[in-house]
Amino acid sequence: MNIASIVTPEIYTWVVLPLLIFLARVVDVSLDTIRILFISKRLKYLAPVIGFFEVLVWLLAMRQVMQNLDNVGYMLAYAAGFATGNFVGMYIEQLLSIGKVIIRIISRDCDGLIETLRSCGCGVTTIDAQGLGGPVKIIFSIINRSDITKVVAKIREFNPQAFYSLEDISSAREEVTYGDFALKRRRLLDYLWPKKKIQSVAVPCRLHEVPALVKKPD
Repeated sequence: MNIASIVTPEIYTWVVLPLLIFLARVVDVSLDTIRILFISKRLKYLAPVIGFFEVLVWLLAMRQVMQNLDNVGYMLAYAAGFATGNFVGMYIEQLLSIGKVIIRIISRDCDGLIETLRSCGCGVTTIDAQGLGGPVKIIFSIINRSDITKVVAKIREFNPQAFYSLEDISSAREEVTYGDFALKRRRLLDYLWPKKKIQSVAVPCRLHEVPALVKKPD
């Protein structure tokens, strides 16, 4: 079967080319969402690469639209691709789960929750506070975004009425991440890039060489 006989000029103009514009716009907007995510997470080496391909795909789609401004199908495909690309970009961003978040938990009875989070590898900091109904505890912890579902499940397991909030953070100097996988990953990174060990040197010290710091009484 000859493909050229099936794809007539009319089909190419009103079906194939609008579909290609739609797909190009979906890819373009999805890459734009991922690029903004990388910039917010300070991934300065990946963001320019994503931006290069984003602009390249956008130029290919925009070229076809600008050459055929009287074609309504191209405009509709361009707009539909933009709308769909926003949804696809947010979905990809959710799947990637890049970065860390700080979780705040406010609860009355949370001793069991604190012990469970610490046993799973979460660094937990607690503060005593006063709520509307009496004394409460505020729990702070920095976790990976990919572990939000696990931590929230633990919160609902121990106290379904507990209040919690999440906030994105760009970086953390020192953190304890959730789960055994995070600990294994940290050990793997330490193996690939071992830190230099500081060798201690024993220096002999004689008591009579140390100057007297106590003032003698007059």
